[in-house]
Amino acid sequence: MGVPVSDGGRDSTRVQRGGFASERDAAEALERELERLRRERRVSRSLTLAELVEVYLAQHDVEQVTIEKLRWLLGKAVAVFGERPVGELRSEEVAAWRIALSAGYRFDARQALRQVLARAVVWGMIDVNAAKLGVDNPSPRRREQRPFESWAELAAVAVNLAPRYRPMVIFAAATGLRPAEWLALEWRDLDLEARVVYVHRSFTKGRLKCPKTEASRRAVPLQTIALEAIKRQPASWQSGLLFLAERGGYLDLHNFRNREWKSANSLRGSSLYAGSTIFDTPLRPSRSVPASPPSSSPAIWAPA
Repeated sequence: MGVPVSDGGRDSTRVQRGGFASERDAAEALERELERLRRERRVSRSLTLAELVEVYLAQHDVEQVTIEKLRWLLGKAVAVFGERPVGELRSEEVAAWRIALSAGYRFDARQALRQVLARAVVWGMIDVNAAKLGVDNPSPRRREQRPFESWAELAAVAVNLAPRYRPMVIFAAATGLRPAEWLALEWRDLDLEARVVYVHRSFTKGRLKCPKTEASRRAVPLQTIALEAIKRQPASWQSGLLFLAERGGYLDLHNFRNREWKSANSLRGSSLYAGSTIFDTPLRPSRSVPASPPSSSPAIWAPA
């Protein structure tokens, strides 16, 4: 049996062979097929937000540190909407939830929820992403940073650091490398004759990682001031690391900021230096700094 389908003429019909008895039967058959596919993917239209978050994180193919950050951010939404079926979430509720969050993580928490619900749309669980439509999420303002205007200003702060850290600060400013990159540098990455340093890896959150893109694997020119800093850097041939922690191994940047860098700024006794936080964001200078001779300024510092 088939559903009569018009062939164009007023009174003419053409029988569709192999079809459904009614439009309702066709819709129900489609829903059964979609539900079968959902079961195969181990997702269900009736999942709660808490269940969806677990399903999403279980198949999200990223570094574990990213999973942990996402879980923490999504926990803000789960605490409020966790027991609600995802199909029942409404944009006005998400907007009210977002504005009640701390400004420090409001943007990222909403982005994380939007990311998970976007996958639910792709999976056919919901038709509309309640964290996207009708939910404004302006990017947070970056904290204003006061720049070092000259190498002399930077040197005036570096002199208050322990001697082992002074070359490191000058090298970081002269190369413009991200903290995660210069923390992972080894002596073998330096080619002093060619006046370059090769970036092959990064160290962040206690883990050594290879760069995500080929563009991150690069040779960075060394200014004369960077070469001079290297000559003053104590050798650490046993570990191979260019910049060691006091007791060996990778430097803990968080501890360095709090115990060394902030103290060095405060000893200078100037609000300019207290705000010139190379190691706070991280920050890096313009990539337009010439390779040699040394420039008269460590470049204008801006948030990374």
